[in-house]
Amino acid sequence: MTGAFKRSDRVGEAIQAEIADILNRKIRDPRIGFITVTGVSVTMDLREAKIYVSVLEDGIERENSLKGLESASGFIRGELGKRLKLRRVPTISFHLDTSAERAAHLNEILEKVKREDHGL
Repeated sequence: MTGAFKRSDRVGEAIQAEIADILNRKIRDPRIGFITVTGVSVTMDLREAKIYVSVLEDGIERENSLKGLESASGFIRGELGKRLKLRRVPTISFHLDTSAERAAHLNEILEKVKREDHGL
């Protein structure tokens, strides 16, 4: 069972690198802004891959970037098929990674608490 887990991790890392390259070199959709692929989670059977992305923009621009990614997912999957030596290319879905925003918010809270403690 651990061999399959390690394989899914390796496949996820390869998918992450290839998708980052595809987004930089091949995708020309004007809806897609500045996006960073932050992680990939691949199921044990390698049939599905969740692609986690961080989008620099906020609000409607963020939504448009995600819509652009979803509409390009077939093309991206086809490119993955050409680049990776897999029997079956996983279906891909894009998900917003907000961990950087949460970390920044927590950092702000901690700094505020720290300033208040020193002010007493």
